[in-house]
Amino acid sequence: MILAAGTLVADDLPVGPGWVEVDGDRIAATGSGPPPRPADVDLGECLLVPGFVDMHVHGGAGAAFPDGDADAALRAVRFHRAHGSTTMVASLVAAGHDELLKTVEALAELVVDGELAGVHLEGPWLAAARCGAHDPRQLRDPEPAELERLLRVGDGAVRMVTLAPERDGGLAAVRRIVDAGAVAALGHTDASYALTREAIDAGARVGTHLFNAMAPVHHREPGPAVALLEDPRVTVELVTDGLHVHPALWEHVVRSAGADRVAAVTDAMAAAGMPDGEYHLGAMRVTVADGVARIASGTDGGVGAIAGSTATTDALFANVVRHAGGSRADALRRAVALTAGSPARALGLADVGTIAPGRRADLVVLDDQLRVRGVYRAGVPAAPAPLPD
Repeated sequence: MILAAGTLVADDLPVGPGWVEVDGDRIAATGSGPPPRPADVDLGECLLVPGFVDMHVHGGAGAAFPDGDADAALRAVRFHRAHGSTTMVASLVAAGHDELLKTVEALAELVVDGELAGVHLEGPWLAAARCGAHDPRQLRDPEPAELERLLRVGDGAVRMVTLAPERDGGLAAVRRIVDAGAVAALGHTDASYALTREAIDAGARVGTHLFNAMAPVHHREPGPAVALLEDPRVTVELVTDGLHVHPALWEHVVRSAGADRVAAVTDAMAAAGMPDGEYHLGAMRVTVADGVARIASGTDGGVGAIAGSTATTDALFANVVRHAGGSRADALRRAVALTAGSPARALGLADVGTIAPGRRADLVVLDDQLRVRGVYRAGVPAAPAPLPD
């Protein structure tokens, strides 16, 4: 099958008219200009980009990954896939040990089936002062035996672990996570600049939602954000929904670190794709108003910390393009790096994240308004998200 598009964003090709040949579940060839034979699928003036990779997502379509219900989790996967996320990691929240074991074991079924690229333990080894939307009653130090059991459950389903390195045993936990073949991430932390550098030297390679739920930058104590940004070994997450981080700041981060070190993540929770109302994230009640999710506090209807988002990756992609400086081609390449290439590399996923021969045929078709018009996963069409009226 050959797909031809008015604009193709692919490795080693100029941004412009191009084509992709798909053989089974793989990309067989790519090229600029007209295809070598008539296209089987002519996408007209649409944009063709790699399938998005969301390395930090808690749920969607009313389903929450931390609930540990595989059928409901699959509903969330299919919802985000319709918005172009052909690869995603299911993020959990701080919870009791037995509950986490049970949840990872349940979601491991979807990892084995290839529906998920793994499970992300965001906690419970986080700083109480930076707990954000996590239940502070469930936060604790990374006890080696507990960590070991979680890394082993589901035959290695855990792909990434976020922790605060200042907790007792934090640096040792980073080393163990890396030894187990998972990605160690730093987040929800009050760590100093110096300690963050130690954790990076110990093997940490991701900064979880940079700036959010971490000690702020201070002129005498740069803190974790600066240490994560300056180290070329680290990929930093940014929630580019326009709420978690100001566009001027994420543009500054991209210019400073380079697009190949920045991953746009949704941090979406169950309310993504759903109407405003009451939801939950783990044990925490969440109120969504005007699409913004916040922890519900007390019985007076008040709200607290931001509780993830209701974003989808196609929206993040569009935001990055619209706020990028430079040419349209440069903006598209930047958006592709943030939503596909960088997160794929950070997770160690060699067969997704770019349009190139030999990679899995994960493709997203976008119109001139950057709305999803089609999604292919492993060469098979998936239902695109319905367009707004």
